[in-house]
Amino acid sequence: MSQTRQISKAIRSTLVLWLLTAFIYPFFMIFSGQIVLPYQANGSLITKNNTVVGSALIGQPFTQEKYFWSRPSAVDYSTKKEIATTGTSGASNLAPSNPDLRDRIQKETARLKQVGVQPTADLVYTSGSGLDPHISIAAADAQIQRVAKSRNLDPNQIKTLVQQNVDKRFLGIFGEPGVNVLKLNLTLDK
Repeated sequence: MSQTRQISKAIRSTLVLWLLTAFIYPFFMIFSGQIVLPYQANGSLITKNNTVVGSALIGQPFTQEKYFWSRPSAVDYSTKKEIATTGTSGASNLAPSNPDLRDRIQKETARLKQVGVQPTADLVYTSGSGLDPHISIAAADAQIQRVAKSRNLDPNQIKTLVQQNVDKRFLGIFGEPGVNVLKLNLTLDK
């Protein structure tokens, strides 16, 4: 086989592989995602009155007394202008011995106790991604009295809403049950 023929074969093989991997496969995956799982393929967006208010996959900060609070975020849920443009996620990377971490945790714990919320780990510590949309059931239960008082509702009504908004384990075995804070707060507003 001549060298020219081998080069020609290599170029054709490269073009075919490029066509498969750069066009056919990606478009097939996009098409399949839109047909089979359109909600997930489009970002799991949550709408209220035909307006997108967030994603079920990305946490948001809630600070008002009438809402359940999310866990702290090392990246402020990418809400700062300089962060939001980059879509940053990540942990604080502060070592347990770092005084800044201890100070932040002590301030957060004091703030929670001041409003009558028993601090739980996920209400005090940030998540690894900084964008976690869930809190534990214990963290939601710890906030029931505060939210009920703020909304002048019976705490049992709020507890029922929390139980209705628990996301179970994936496939029944993976992960821990948790409460999606955005979904729960939207349910509260109803």
